Amino acid sequence: MKTLYVSDLDGTLLRSDETTSEYTNHTINTLTAQGMLFSYATARSLVTAKKVTRGLNAHIPVIVYNGAFVMEHLTGEIMIANYFDDTIQDVFTELFRKHVYPIVYSYINGVEKFSFIEDKCTSGMRMFLDSRKGDIRTNAVSSTEALTQGSCFYITCIDKPAVLEPLYEKYKDTFHCVYQKDLYTKAQWLEIMPKSASKSHAILQLKELLGCDRLVVFGDGKNDTDMFDIADERYAVANAVDELKEKATAVIESNHEDGVARWLNTNFPLLKSVSLTVPRRNSIPS
Repeated sequence: MKTLYVSDLDGTLLRSDETTSEYTNHTINTLTAQGMLFSYATARSLVTAKKVTRGLNAHIPVIVYNGAFVMEHLTGEIMIANYFDDTIQDVFTELFRKHVYPIVYSYINGVEKFSFIEDKCTSGMRMFLDSRKGDIRTNAVSSTEALTQGSCFYITCIDKPAVLEPLYEKYKDTFHCVYQKDLYTKAQWLEIMPKSASKSHAILQLKELLGCDRLVVFGDGKNDTDMFDIADERYAVANAVDELKEKATAVIESNHEDGVARWLNTNFPLLKSVSLTVPRRNSIPS
């Protein structure tokens, strides 16, 4: 029986300083070399996820952009992709009508970019963009036409709750929407993704791709609820919200105490080394 282990990143695998500890890195690198099938699932891009997990050198599949993509951690190869269809243009029209000009993630001529209109940024957007200075994906544009070019897979709106909550209510049943305050800046975010893009859906896609029979997950926040709902075993770190603890198989040590890595080190059985090389599905659009 093959088991897939999946951990949330921020607040779960990461400590509050946005890093994985030396212990966590060593544990995951060692256990995956022994055959553990492990992935992390995050709202981050692969670019920023790799920065905060720089000590992980294992060839593992990871779920990024809240499930929009499954990518190989070290090479960046896209294994599974979930893009918007043409109906997203109606969403853009409504956002612009409400004077909301989001950060838009797309592949433009085969290159990943996040686009934004410089003079339409809210203060929350500027905090986010300041944290991404020097990012090669940065694409400042001057028009809504340029903002919506390429193959779009993720939209981030950062504004006041009074502006964003009605949009969340309007689109939450049509798309996969995450409406919450940012863990670090406390700014209000509304993230809009294709319906097929969620942690739980991407995990099920990956589970099938790897031929796994069981699923064990780790998390800390409300946005981890969907992957808890599909798991055979679910573990909440000690710093998790009460709602998630109530769903958990058990509560483990906190993210500051390397709870996930310590659980894996204790519970993962030694297996024969297996390859994580898997077929690519859905290439980057040209």
